[in-house]
Amino acid sequence: MQSLLEAWKVSFKVAVMLASGLLAAGAEAQPREIYQEKSLYRNILVYEEQGLRCMKFGIRDAGRQTCISLRDPGRLVLDYTWMLLGALYLKPEPSSILVIGLGGGTLPSALQKLLPRASIETVEIDPSVVAVARRFFGFSPDANDTVTIEDGRVFVKRAQRQGKRYDLVILDAFDQFYIPEHMLTREYLLEVRALLKPDGVLAANTFSSSRLYDAESATYASAFGRFYNLKKNNRVILARNDGLPAMAQINAHADQLEARLQPIGAGKEGLLPLFSADVQWPANTRLLTDQYSPANLLNGSQKPAGR
Repeated sequence: MQSLLEAWKVSFKVAVMLASGLLAAGAEAQPREIYQEKSLYRNILVYEEQGLRCMKFGIRDAGRQTCISLRDPGRLVLDYTWMLLGALYLKPEPSSILVIGLGGGTLPSALQKLLPRASIETVEIDPSVVAVARRFFGFSPDANDTVTIEDGRVFVKRAQRQGKRYDLVILDAFDQFYIPEHMLTREYLLEVRALLKPDGVLAANTFSSSRLYDAESATYASAFGRFYNLKKNNRVILARNDGLPAMAQINAHADQLEARLQPIGAGKEGLLPLFSADVQWPANTRLLTDQYSPANLLNGSQKPAGR
C-alpha cells in the first residue's frame, strides 16, 4: 500500500512538472507586446514572439510591416525584403537609391551595409514610424542614409521638379490595409519612372493574392513595359528603364553578388527560381489611374500574406 502511495505521489509530481512546462512554453509562444502608439496616421504595435521582433499597423491581426530576428538582426526575415533585393540582379552597384516607405527600416539598413558608398534617401509619411524604427529595429541613418518625412507621391513630384535621378527606386509604402491608392496609379508610376536614370531600376512590393493583382500588373506594364514578377507570399515587381536584362545577365549578377547577399538571407538559391516575365493577366484589364483607383474598396481589410 505504501509503495503504491509513493508511486502515485511521484506520478503526480511528474504530471505537475510537465503541465508547468507546457504552460510556460505556451506562455513563451504568445506574442509579448512591448510598445504601442496611436500616431497621426495609424496605430503602431511592436511585439515579440518566437525569437522575432515585429511591427504591425492597425488592428492586431493586420499583416506584419517589419520583423527582425532577435538572435541575428542583420538577417532579413520576411520574404518581401530579400525579394526586393533581387533588384540588384538588374543593377548590382547602384550609387543613388530612393526607398519610399520605411517600416522598421530593415531594407535601408541592409542596403547601407551592402552598398556603403551609395546614397540612400528614404521617404516616410509618419514621424512616429521613424522613431519606432530607430528605437526598436536598429535603424540608424547616417550622412549617406537620410530620411524625409513626407507623403511619397508629394516627394516624387518635388524630386522630379528638382531634376533628381536615381539608379534604384524601391516602392514599399503600406498602410494597415494596402498600398495607398494614390500610389498605385499609372500617373504615379510614370512620375516614378521619370526619376530613374536611363538604366535605372524599379522594385515594387505588392500582394501576391490581391484582388487588384491583374489591374496592378497591367498598370505597371503600361508604365514600364515588361517586368520580372517574383511571387512568394508577397509579389515583387522588378523593371529597368531601358528594358529587362536577359536571364543570362541576371544569373551572372547573382553569382557576382552571392557572397554579399547570401549571409543576410537573400541568396540566389531562393531568388533566381522566382524570376518570371510571363504575362499573367487578361489583355483587356482596366488600368488603375488617378480617376480610377479603387484599391481600398477592392482589397478591404485584406492583409499581406507572409508579412
